[in-house]
Amino acid sequence: MDAIATILSNKYVYVPFVLWLLIQTYKVIHELIKNRKFNFKRIMGAGGMPSSHAAAVCALCVLIGRYEGLETSSFGISLIFALVVMYDAAGVRRAAGKQAAVLNRIIETPNLTSVQVQEKLVEFLGHTPFQVIVGAIIGIITGFIF
Repeated sequence: MDAIATILSNKYVYVPFVLWLLIQTYKVIHELIKNRKFNFKRIMGAGGMPSSHAAAVCALCVLIGRYEGLETSSFGISLIFALVVMYDAAGVRRAAGKQAAVLNRIIETPNLTSVQVQEKLVEFLGHTPFQVIVGAIIGIITGFIF
């Protein structure tokens, strides 16, 4: 039990996690207001404004840079990690979401395909570059505040 308490009291863990949770909660509330329906999948789902992934990794990177130093291996690792996560969010996952949308349209077209699909592919996977930038800015600010 002490190990769990130690991990949860670590600012490098709780600040990015709480920030991620707040952003995901905002997305649920935003969808509830916008579409008048509660979509709990948004709390764990990817995509949307702003990028909670970008915010979390940028907050972590700034925290490590501030408290351990910019010359440390921890900061270097967190910076590369943040860049990979943001590239993936705006690049690879976004492209996969676009491909899913095209495939869903093909499958839904009558007489075009005989493919039997049990469920629709998830299209809301990635972020626009703007969503990633906004998430990164939120993360950077959060890292400097805490």
